[in-house]
Amino acid sequence: MNNASNPNPKAAQTTSQEHERAPVGTSISPRIALVGLVIVAIAALIFAGLGILSRMHGDKVLARTTTDLAPPTVIALPAKPGAPVTSFVLPGNVTAYTDSPIYARTNGYLVHWYYDIGARVKKGALLAVIDTPEIDQQLHQAQADLGTAQANASIAKIQADRYSGLVKTNAVSRQDADTFVSQAAATAAAVHSAEANVQRLTELQSFEKVYAPFDGVVTARNIDTGQLIDQGAGKELFHMQALQTLRVYTNVPQMYSQSAKTGAKIDLTFPEHPGKVYQGTLVRTSDAIDPTSRTLLVEVDVDNHGGELMPGALAQVHFKAPQGTPTFIVPAAALIFRREGLQLGTLVHGNVAHLVHVVVGEDDGANVQIVSGLTANDKVIQDPPDSLIEGEIVMPVSAGQAAGQGDH
Repeated sequence: MNNASNPNPKAAQTTSQEHERAPVGTSISPRIALVGLVIVAIAALIFAGLGILSRMHGDKVLARTTTDLAPPTVIALPAKPGAPVTSFVLPGNVTAYTDSPIYARTNGYLVHWYYDIGARVKKGALLAVIDTPEIDQQLHQAQADLGTAQANASIAKIQADRYSGLVKTNAVSRQDADTFVSQAAATAAAVHSAEANVQRLTELQSFEKVYAPFDGVVTARNIDTGQLIDQGAGKELFHMQALQTLRVYTNVPQMYSQSAKTGAKIDLTFPEHPGKVYQGTLVRTSDAIDPTSRTLLVEVDVDNHGGELMPGALAQVHFKAPQGTPTFIVPAAALIFRREGLQLGTLVHGNVAHLVHVVVGEDDGANVQIVSGLTANDKVIQDPPDSLIEGEIVMPVSAGQAAGQGDH
């Protein structure tokens, strides 16, 4: 009866299984869709956050760049007048009167050296000996060539004299006589050439011995026994300096250039000799103002036969200032220390920085006395930024405005 009512039992079973699976598939699809929506939402939030952070970083960079490119804020005030000065002090560079590197004029090997650093030598003292076997052999060859040339010249002269006598009696042709006379002249020229070559090699051989060119001190020895020596300025053998008299170079400001007179007596002091004053003589000037620093280069010679002073030291050179020379007082923080020298920043054309070279007098730590480089109309930039350069556009403000900006 069951079979009669359901003629296809397999089909009925399949339909029953599909009905059983259908509700399961319908319940999974919404879950997958929900998970996908969540992932999309999270990704969108991440991308949005990254965009916000990128814009925030860009805003910060823009603000920082704008601040960096903005004109610096400065305070510019007139310098306070100070008491007139009667003298001023300038730094001076001490150099040897004669300073000479000594090089080899020939090639070879060093046989021996005789003086080390610190040795005081006289002019003509033997410093070192160089062995030059190649030069010696070349000299022997040149001397032999000279002998050959002299022998050929002697024979040529005898033949020329003989033919010159025979041509007078028509015993030989004049052409033959002229030929032998020309040979005699050519061989004589060859003798002169050989003699010059011998002289050249003899002089090169004399360079085997290295002598002191002047009275002085050996300040460097860069060779040792057995070392290969090359001709020329490739390697310095010795270095010598003449220290009996020292030269002191300093730069006098343009304002005081007329007071730098040749023959004037100048006092010098040195940090390594506290309380002691040495007297030098102003022997020459460059007679031209340096357009960069507006100073005059002067040379002061000081006697050093006692050997107390050394080249390379720093000297304090004391000059007398003209009567009534005005001075100005500025804060020490306004000074700019750079390789160009001591400078101050001043304000010109209302908002343009101008750097001037100055000479400092007395210094109490907080304030310094400027004896040269400023005028009564100059406005000095107080506490200038380290990056301040010549011609830079700045933003001048008052002290009160600067304090308000600092508090802000």
